[in-house]
Amino acid sequence: MTAERPHLAVIGAGPAGLAATLAAARHGVRVTLVDAAPEAGGQFYRQPARALGARRPEALHHEWRTWERLRDGLRTHQQQGSVTHLTDHHVWLVERRSGGFTVHALLGPEQTEPAEVRADAVVLATGGYEKVLPFPGWTLPGVVTAGGAQAILKSTLSVGGRTAVVAGTGPLLLPVATGLAAAGVRVAALVESADPRDLVRRSRVLSAQPAKLAEGARYAAQLARHRVRTLVHHTVVAAHGTERLEAVTVAALDRSGRVRPGTERRIACDTLAVGHGMLPHTDLAQGLGCRIDGVAVHVDDEQRTDVPGVWAAGEATGIGGAALSLAEGHIAGRSIAARLRGVEPDPDEWAGAARARTALRRFFATLDEVCAPPAHWAEQVSDDTVVCRCEEVTGGAIREAVAGLGAGDQRTVKLLTRAGMGWCQGRMCGSAVAGLVGCPETPARRPFAHPVPLGVLARAGDAPEADVWPFTSVPCHTPPQKGSR
Repeated sequence: MTAERPHLAVIGAGPAGLAATLAAARHGVRVTLVDAAPEAGGQFYRQPARALGARRPEALHHEWRTWERLRDGLRTHQQQGSVTHLTDHHVWLVERRSGGFTVHALLGPEQTEPAEVRADAVVLATGGYEKVLPFPGWTLPGVVTAGGAQAILKSTLSVGGRTAVVAGTGPLLLPVATGLAAAGVRVAALVESADPRDLVRRSRVLSAQPAKLAEGARYAAQLARHRVRTLVHHTVVAAHGTERLEAVTVAALDRSGRVRPGTERRIACDTLAVGHGMLPHTDLAQGLGCRIDGVAVHVDDEQRTDVPGVWAAGEATGIGGAALSLAEGHIAGRSIAARLRGVEPDPDEWAGAARARTALRRFFATLDEVCAPPAHWAEQVSDDTVVCRCEEVTGGAIREAVAGLGAGDQRTVKLLTRAGMGWCQGRMCGSAVAGLVGCPETPARRPFAHPVPLGVLARAGDAPEADVWPFTSVPCHTPPQKGSR
């Protein structure tokens, strides 16, 4: 423990990280909030660049008042000195050391200058990333992920085209389509692969969250006002164009999730925003040795991982949206504040957040079942479709590794084809490779959560003991100094 108040490092300044930071700071914990973005808020509360001078940034958000409370709370605790907010810090490793943890980060847009944060405990609020499933033409300019389209709109107040199709499955498609339409883009179609009958069959669970249903109804009303055509139980079959996207082909699905022959239709567009759900960011948790259940970090009722001193909250523990992230972050912060003082936490202190967490987890687990990608999506991946963009590995090469060389899992396919060996380390193509192989999707364990210059590795651990200590990076060609690890 430090000589002063206990010190907590929170990684990620989205809803979960902000909630954990404020809850811990209110109860006597010094907090360093570490985030890669230039502003707090995460993807959900992403803000326009200040240079744009946006007069009404709230127009691109809902739950704006919640964001204002989080933002104002963060500012208050910064002024009081109980919270330090480190922006543009890209965390690549969290290291356990005797008496605490060291968070290793890279500074700034170029990510070459290292920094370290020493803390008694850590909250992993690292969020999630989009699941990308390939199809013929998906690498054309003009094809972006649904979250990518939303991020561009929120941060730059601009869009990449005049006519868009929003496709895939999941609740993210609704705010993306309505946001694009409100920005003046003609949304030619919203293409959702889920079957509405599955929603009806699970109406009892879904109706237990009337606020979420009302939110969906508001989006539906906005789509109707902008005359956006909605095609349910449909999927994108292919994207077309020479130098960039010019049109997409969509088709209806049968009950088994296969394309129904003869239902194909071509829709002209210059932007395709496509998404098939999200996956938790677990790299830092895996580096610490935390237990992973399926694809998410395992936590107990206090949001503790099985590694002492490490909590996790938000999308890293399972995809569930901002409201669930806020509840989990609040519970984590309250639990940490008690345990760092050597006090057994009282769950009654966060009983409301715990009830919300239980209800929202059930709601999103049900929605995740309904909005799963079409069961036979891999049949639409032709042999010449690029699956791994980094290494330019095609669907045919992956199928040959399975059928001709006996590969039965992602790792073996990676060794045989290099799929997943590129810059993204399988984050983009991992789901697709697993689907083509027919094996369960498992997060790959990577030594680092982010690419790191060799010079930084040579100097790692040489910084003097301090809570926050930036130091100058060593050029990558410089040999390790004496005593470095």
